[in-house]
Amino acid sequence: MAAPAPAPAPKHPATPRGHHHHPARHLHVARCFPDPPPPASKPATNPLLALLSAVPDWADAAQERRLRDRRPLYDHATWREHRSSRRHLRHFLTSLSSRVILSLAPPVSAFTAFAAAIATYNTLLPDHALTASSLPYQLTAPALALLLVFRTEASYARFDEGRKAWMRVLAGAADLAGMVMHPSPPPAAAADDEPLRRALLNYILAFPVALKCHILCDSDVKTDLEGLLAEDDLNVVLASKHRPRCIIEFISQSLQMLDLDQQKRGIMESKLSCFLEGIGVCEQLIGIPIPVSYTRLTSRFLVLWHLTLPVILWAECKWIVVPATFISAASLFCIEEVGVLIEEPFPMLALDALCKQLHDGIKDVIAVQSSVHTRLVGKAKGRGGSRRTDNGWPSSKREEAKID
Repeated sequence: MAAPAPAPAPKHPATPRGHHHHPARHLHVARCFPDPPPPASKPATNPLLALLSAVPDWADAAQERRLRDRRPLYDHATWREHRSSRRHLRHFLTSLSSRVILSLAPPVSAFTAFAAAIATYNTLLPDHALTASSLPYQLTAPALALLLVFRTEASYARFDEGRKAWMRVLAGAADLAGMVMHPSPPPAAAADDEPLRRALLNYILAFPVALKCHILCDSDVKTDLEGLLAEDDLNVVLASKHRPRCIIEFISQSLQMLDLDQQKRGIMESKLSCFLEGIGVCEQLIGIPIPVSYTRLTSRFLVLWHLTLPVILWAECKWIVVPATFISAASLFCIEEVGVLIEEPFPMLALDALCKQLHDGIKDVIAVQSSVHTRLVGKAKGRGGSRRTDNGWPSSKREEAKID
């Protein structure tokens, strides 16, 4: 019996002449890392541990709620209040509402209670009192000061880097939006591209908002972008895993479709580099903290310092070790806490207010653009009949007097 003939190979549909598939459709990115394993189920919590962790959990929840508050930009009235001579009293009276102080409640209260326990033990058993020389503290105090200084300076450097990255992103968006609002083709050609220009302007304004939602936790990107993007464009952005880069793709392809001269298109496309640089800097600051060895060393140093502080001070201070431990723990842990907070710079920045400021500025420019253009054209036509010399100065004293 003869073997059956092999099935013919499937024929690919012919591509119509003049139509070519976009090369991006044939690109495939290799998979570099496997997906992370699913998280293991959490063991049952111990009631005693749950009771002991109630205060830290409450302090952490209060701090996270305060971190989600929108920060405003300063104006003249805010600066006047900021430098007021009554600021010290105001800051002291609002201490209990400070997220830094609320986050310090667990460690400070624990060390103060430990100091009270040491003082009680030394009072009840004076023959077996826990005392030691203060010489080790005098030798190690400079090391602790250097650790705290490095921690805060490194954190502020990250805060400043994040602030500068956002200023470059906003400046690039304003510059690119200005070039879109002032088209270089003739008015007739610019009128044909008006819907695409309007959509491109919205894409540019949407990029800082998408970047803000990309780097801030608990951000509602759909609500923030609903007023800027059309529904179909918004669905594409929401379906993307990296929404800022998706909006950059909208901007790049819109620039390719506009009727622009090659030089201006190249300048406008070069402005996208500041967007990509901003994404890189922001993701680097979010993903790479200060080396955790310094953070752990500072934390352990502070803990050991305050565990032994009542023993060191008992011989000279007696029961004063309790308020002394409280003041020392509140001061030093507060400095370390500020360094930890500003290590992640973006919750500290007024990103919502900055995006709104950019949007309001572009909206105001669009509102006054036509009226300013009409007035300048009228002035140019009014000067068309005046007699002027080749160097541009009036040719008669009467015209010079009109200018004066």
